[in-house]
Amino acid sequence: MEPDRVNSPTTFEMPLEVLGHDLQFVQDPNSKHLGTTVWDSSLVFAKFLERNCRKGRFSPAKLKGKRVIELGAGCGVSGFGMALLGCDVIVTDQKEVVPLLQRNVDRNVSRVMQNNPKSFGSIKVSELLWGDESHIKAVGPPFDYIIGTDVVYAEHLLEPLLQTILALSGPRTTIVLGSEIRSTSVHEKMLQMWKENFEVKTVSKSKMDETFQHPSIKLFIMGFKHSAESTKISGQAAGEKADAEIGVEDKSNEEHAAVEESGVDEENVEDDSNTPIPENAKLSEWEARRYGSMAARILRDVKIS
Repeated sequence: MEPDRVNSPTTFEMPLEVLGHDLQFVQDPNSKHLGTTVWDSSLVFAKFLERNCRKGRFSPAKLKGKRVIELGAGCGVSGFGMALLGCDVIVTDQKEVVPLLQRNVDRNVSRVMQNNPKSFGSIKVSELLWGDESHIKAVGPPFDYIIGTDVVYAEHLLEPLLQTILALSGPRTTIVLGSEIRSTSVHEKMLQMWKENFEVKTVSKSKMDETFQHPSIKLFIMGFKHSAESTKISGQAAGEKADAEIGVEDKSNEEHAAVEESGVDEENVEDDSNTPIPENAKLSEWEARRYGSMAARILRDVKIS
């Protein structure tokens, strides 16, 4: 099942203010490649970074010089957020998406540099087909952070994504993935696979941007499990402190927690279809995007006899 396209067919440029910088992302919603559209999870992730960058693990003091790779970067919104906080970022996608991704990197680096940023790291583009050993070797793993938003929308992608993450990781790699629940079954399978390999924590609603959030969009912060009990005990206090700073919720013992928390059932995800649009209301751009996503889903589900 292809995800809903939340942009209109005429939306070819998207302005976005992140960390005090006015960025602009070129997109092509009409192309056959999903990576040429800015998806909402990337906006949630970028604005999460903005909200939580004053202290803790996502502050420039902690992130400066960290190596980051973004998988399925698309238009590059999430990776650019990490670069603005001082990381050295490689944004990756399939060959067909790379030209648009490079265009967005070039134009936004130029915009940022005009303001003489103090904390900007670096960002470059690379082709990376999940599971391709030559592509993985070329980017030079391991990385401190592996990020991705809206990279899971079909079950057949889960295994290649997992294997690529494992190949790019070291023992201390942190994985941050944003996901919009479109299929309950795919979401549950995704969580099951992740929990078999990682300690999985969900970012709480209170730590997300007040505007750029939605019940069906989740941010997960993951790290590798440590088998040695001594390692677990010694790192417990530091881990709990870091978790408290960014407000994560430990969902490791709740198999369907993220799905249940969103109030979705087996047939309908992102159940905001009963939320009325106020008459004569002036919607924010974010609200318009979410209503657009809702409308696209309804139209997709309508069967014309």
